Amino acid sequence: MKQLSSLLQYLKPYRKLLLANIMSNILMAFFTIISIPAITPFLHILINTVPVVKAKPPFGWSLADLINWVKYSFAEMITQQGRAETLTYVCLFIVFIFFFKNLFAYLAAAFMAPIRNGIVSDLRQQLYAKYLELPLGFYSDERKGDLLSRLTVDVQEVEVSILSMLVTIVRDPLIILGSLAVMIYFSPELMLFVFGLLIFTILIIGGIGKRLKRESAWVQDRMGAMIADVEESLSGLKIIKGFGAEKFRNDHFDTINQEYRNGLNRLLWRRDLASPLSEFLGIVVVAALLWFGAQRVFVDDLSAPTFFAFLYAFFNIIAPAKSFSSAYFNVQKGLAAVQRINVVLNTKNTITDASDAQPYGNFSEAITYKKVAFNYTTIEGNVLENIDLTIPKGQLVALVGPSGSGKSTFVNLLARFYDPTEGHIALDGRDIRSLQLKDLRNQLGIVSQEPILFHDTIYNNILFGTPNKTQADVEAAAKIANAHDFITATEQGYQTLIGDRGNKLSGGQKQRLTIARAILKDPAILILDEATSSLDAESEKLVQEALEHLMENRTAIVIAHRLATIKKADQILVLEKGKIIEKGTHQELMQQKGTYRGLVKLQNLGKELDG
Repeated sequence: MKQLSSLLQYLKPYRKLLLANIMSNILMAFFTIISIPAITPFLHILINTVPVVKAKPPFGWSLADLINWVKYSFAEMITQQGRAETLTYVCLFIVFIFFFKNLFAYLAAAFMAPIRNGIVSDLRQQLYAKYLELPLGFYSDERKGDLLSRLTVDVQEVEVSILSMLVTIVRDPLIILGSLAVMIYFSPELMLFVFGLLIFTILIIGGIGKRLKRESAWVQDRMGAMIADVEESLSGLKIIKGFGAEKFRNDHFDTINQEYRNGLNRLLWRRDLASPLSEFLGIVVVAALLWFGAQRVFVDDLSAPTFFAFLYAFFNIIAPAKSFSSAYFNVQKGLAAVQRINVVLNTKNTITDASDAQPYGNFSEAITYKKVAFNYTTIEGNVLENIDLTIPKGQLVALVGPSGSGKSTFVNLLARFYDPTEGHIALDGRDIRSLQLKDLRNQLGIVSQEPILFHDTIYNNILFGTPNKTQADVEAAAKIANAHDFITATEQGYQTLIGDRGNKLSGGQKQRLTIARAILKDPAILILDEATSSLDAESEKLVQEALEHLMENRTAIVIAHRLATIKKADQILVLEKGKIIEKGTHQELMQQKGTYRGLVKLQNLGKELDG
């Protein structure tokens, strides 16, 4: 129940609505309970068995005094006004009771609706905020589809399975307890008989629910896997079609889908067994009660109207008991969803501001890597090892080397997407872990190999992260990035929607938008992660020209795939297996006739670069 208690903390902002709901439920339960004895006068009049009360009892506030006073008043009314007129008053009284019973039932539901929806909305918002907060390392072991499933399917399951329980958590126990109290008053012997039957019923239903939570967790995992598979297939649709792998992916999805279907069938069979089983067991109890109660009536231990009122009280218990039975099954199912959500919410973010983190102004001196090493927990050995380097302000530094040599990790550590395993990185002599994270990243502009764009307008994609800029600023940045002309040629100019991940644009156009975004931010330190490697020659020329504008008067770290673009770098670092094996300018490295020269020749650029 730890998961349930963690969920109920979300009730705090809705205390007033919850109090109104509780009060409405209490009043609804009150009118439900008093409706039980209210039918006995009707039955007494109907079969002409009104008890005669000759002496007027003293009025008091105890339950016995109130009951005696009601019996006397009822007998007097029949004596003075007759059975027919008294029956009219009794029927009006019953209508009055049931009107207020249903009025307060509606008010309870009306007050609960914004609570349920609010908690689900808050839970979804907190989960989304957690996704944005968690470091990149968390996503190395997670599938996007499964994370989407937690935000959608699991959160909805919480609403359906657990929060629906809040509707009955106050009302039903009160109705059950009140009805039991009335039943005990009517006949303790019959009540003891019913109690034994109810315990037997509860034990049977409880045994089914134990497996429901385990089954539900497995089914929800399969749903996450299914969504992840769809997300991967849609992202890689071009490759799937290009390799003729439609059947392979379809068969893969079918396997997961069938597992989900079979698991869901088992889950629903168990869940749906709750209602008919509880109803059947209830009928068994009623049949036994009718037999046993009738025996008491036959020997005059119990009057017929009282027995019928007892039965009515018992039927008042059945509906809330069934709700509780269904709620128990639903809670078991919902707790599995809560557990999956809490796995994310309880994940510790390791990339946070230190308790004594200090503000940081503007980058002014140098970036320093001091004996930096790093390894991923899922990969054996260091990805970077013993990196010692100083990058003075204004320098252009290029990183080259084979895939897996640690180039991307080198810049990811500077942005604190990860923290070094050993050593430290400093800006102007200050360890970046001692700086406020927001201030650190405000110094950085990142243009990655894959342009990251959002399903929004061109204007909003350029403005991203810098909302204080004006339209003129956005257009100026687009012009520097060689993007203004193609933007104005689109149907709605800067207000054109670019589609999911910018799929309405070409590769070069998308990259120029990301460069315009970086220009608008005006960062002190620029990180270019193979920003032109996937472009055709014409697009590369335009993008390279935009990048040169972007790098003017800035400190820049460039991960280079095409070595022809970095011959003007102040420092070129050659990485291999996480270590810097060569360092120098283009001319210096060509003269060394080492790895760098070999990479140049591999690209058939030797003559061009030597010249």
